[in-house]
Amino acid sequence: MKTFERYFVALNKWALVLLLGAMAVIVFANVTLRYLTNYSITWSEEVARYLMIWMTFIGAGLALRTGGHVAISNFQEMLGKYGQRALRILILLLLLAFFSLMIWMGLNYMERARFQLTPATRVSFRYIYAAMPIGFSLLIVHLLLVARSFVMENRFVDIETDTPSAALAESGDTHIAANRD
Repeated sequence: MKTFERYFVALNKWALVLLLGAMAVIVFANVTLRYLTNYSITWSEEVARYLMIWMTFIGAGLALRTGGHVAISNFQEMLGKYGQRALRILILLLLLAFFSLMIWMGLNYMERARFQLTPATRVSFRYIYAAMPIGFSLLIVHLLLVARSFVMENRFVDIETDTPSAALAESGDTHIAANRD
């Protein structure tokens, strides 16, 4: 299971990197062309917008893994150990229900928008709206992978990185790592 999780997270991270890279190249090329030649790529803003939508939905699962979404913990902290655990189970079930509902809504949007085309690229909006059910499906997988540590210990999973600050933190020199970030 850990191997699956490691590959799943790595694939998710690389998808984000590729989407961000494509978006940056498209926007940079458009700005450069507009500045140097006074000519703009007609589809660049549209494609960049849709890439950002896809990045948002695909990246939400990685943010969930680390506890990066907004949460209010005051009520939970007032409860005892078993009350906190029961509340976290309720939160987990509500999140699963909400994510499932959003998958269904996303599929519904995809079906309704299948004949509409984007203005510049003339691509079906079905492919744009596909980000929603795919993103929420990824959220369900991420939530299930961190569910045990969240419910039992109120702990989220750290995402492994290859950054220098992560290597410094692992080496035990936390003062330098803390100042570097």
